[in-house]
Amino acid sequence: MKFNNVRLLVKDYEKCFKFYTEKLGLEAAWNLEGCYASFKVAEGIEGLAIFMSDLMAPAVGNANRSQPTDCREKTMISFEVENVDETYKALLTKDVTFINQPIDMPDWGMRVVHLRDPEENLIELFTPLKTE
Repeated sequence: MKFNNVRLLVKDYEKCFKFYTEKLGLEAAWNLEGCYASFKVAEGIEGLAIFMSDLMAPAVGNANRSQPTDCREKTMISFEVENVDETYKALLTKDVTFINQPIDMPDWGMRVVHLRDPEENLIELFTPLKTE
């Protein structure tokens, strides 16, 4: 078995595609407009994708169900960045809304900040804390 990617099933493909490319600055490795895109998450590595939820639902027998709302997150996308504070400031200029401000989490060994994509998927940006 070989890992391929984490795929977010989304309702508004265009809005999510623009968020990940224009706001977060990820490079699209593949874009089947209105349907599926994968993004480069490291040099030569595709690890995140988006796919229209309405196209996946029939394949898994869920066409008559709606997506859950008002529930606690079960997944989170985590990106390591060179400097959380600088990334936070840069994304604010692109009108990205954050849940919190950068904060040290010594027990986690990192400095973190959190935001959501247009479909409320939780995203964490982090920088490892320097160890003495």
